[in-house]
Amino acid sequence: MTKTYPFFINFILLLLLTTAHLKSTVQKSDQCKTLVPPELANLDTISNKLHNDPKTIKIASNDYGNIIQEFPIAVFHPSSIQDIITLIKISNNSSVPFTIAARGQGHSTNGQSMARDGVVVDMASFRKQRKGIAISVSEDPLIGYYVDVGGEQLWIDVLYETLEYGVAPVSWTDYLYLTVGGTLSNAGISGQTFRYGPQITNVLELDVITGKGDYVKCSNEKNSELFNAVLGGLGQFGVITRARISLQPAPTMVKWIRLLYSDFSAFTKDQERLILMKGSKQNSELDFLEGMLLMQQGSINNWRSSNFFPLSDHSRIASLINKHSILYCLELVKYYDHQSEEMVDKEIQVMLQGLAYIPGLYYEKNVPYVEFLNRVRSGELKLQSQGLWDVPHPWLNLFVPKSQILEFNSGVFKDIILKRNITNGIVLVYPMNKSKWDDRMSTITPNEDIFYAVGFLHSSGFNNWKEYEAQNKEILEFCSHVGIKVKQYLPNYSTQEDWENHFGNKWMRFLERKHQFDPRMILSPGQKIFNNNYNQQQYI
Repeated sequence: MTKTYPFFINFILLLLLTTAHLKSTVQKSDQCKTLVPPELANLDTISNKLHNDPKTIKIASNDYGNIIQEFPIAVFHPSSIQDIITLIKISNNSSVPFTIAARGQGHSTNGQSMARDGVVVDMASFRKQRKGIAISVSEDPLIGYYVDVGGEQLWIDVLYETLEYGVAPVSWTDYLYLTVGGTLSNAGISGQTFRYGPQITNVLELDVITGKGDYVKCSNEKNSELFNAVLGGLGQFGVITRARISLQPAPTMVKWIRLLYSDFSAFTKDQERLILMKGSKQNSELDFLEGMLLMQQGSINNWRSSNFFPLSDHSRIASLINKHSILYCLELVKYYDHQSEEMVDKEIQVMLQGLAYIPGLYYEKNVPYVEFLNRVRSGELKLQSQGLWDVPHPWLNLFVPKSQILEFNSGVFKDIILKRNITNGIVLVYPMNKSKWDDRMSTITPNEDIFYAVGFLHSSGFNNWKEYEAQNKEILEFCSHVGIKVKQYLPNYSTQEDWENHFGNKWMRFLERKHQFDPRMILSPGQKIFNNNYNQQQYI
């Protein structure tokens, strides 16, 4: 049930009274006039962009996870960067600052995009109203093609705009209907990460509004501390209003292959071999690699990529799943275009030599580049039509060290998951190269050359999501008990002690950056890092 906030009126009145006070002071002293920031002398210009009608509040109080519910005082619909600066300055200049959360698509799963009793900045609204840069492709003789993108823009729109110039970013997430600022605040990972790094390592420059309301251009060469703090910084240090992202020539087609394994050791050995394989030419390397689990209670053709396995093989695959309890599916992709089409099959054959997949269980498709990158969208639309999209999503995403992935399989996949027998969503497992990450950035990864992304992407009913949360908790407790040094991706902790353990030896630097760029602890309260009042969450 949506709450209303009668004290919101007092909030607006406070803005107007502060404006009146400042204007009165300005009229009495010309000297004072030069000391009053313009944005504070015009507080009333943003009051009509603050909304607290029940429908708007309800949307901002929920997210994709459909588990946590936190009600803001108001939702802010900015039409310019200056509007966001003004809002943050107002909070900074208040005796008791209010918290602010920049919300893109609300695709968080544990309330990270919410602001209890604070203000949610609706970046989707900003996308529609923004004046100035949205998506602009340029070429530089030194760095080649790049794109300047508003932080509120969607990756799917970045893809279509850059393809007009025959270029595209090289690192993606599996789902493209997310904002640029949103994924860069986490890392942005997918099957390309092993080769091209996460999305954050493909950023050349940022424009950021800090938690103090400063508008700063930053890069590795200029204001580098802010640049590296914001990338993977969980929204703690600033709001990304522009990102400059490197581009490369875009392919037109992909060869999309799936191989099935019954042995996890062979599965991981082949994955690691493939991500370390270097071709004689840059374009002869693999472009994408992910793995997933196929289990009895799940669908052979899941919603993320339906109709891949032919119906004629379903009975054989199902029989093998019944025999082994779990099959491991290796998914790999090679990009090509009309110039490289003749060579792609030969290159694939070289890559596949010696792989230990189950004989005969080899499947391939040739699909357009855009269709592959946007493959999750068709599954989303299908689930929406069935009323199965807006359900609880008790997700758990982990980074697991290579040295402990076999133990993880034995204790989690082959024990906890099978015993509970509730997992019917997607479970991803695929390796990454640590050398493609930049440790100066805020994201935390295991301290090994190779580590695995493991994603339990559950969908549940509103009456049984706690079963999946209990399973997630059991997985984390198992890892802690046996000493598997996992790190959460899209982390969710409720105490500062947990956050300190998460960041490890990077905690003090993270804390120093917070004090430097957001000293009043205003930004992104839903992460529950510095805002103790979030320890008691409201559940749907």
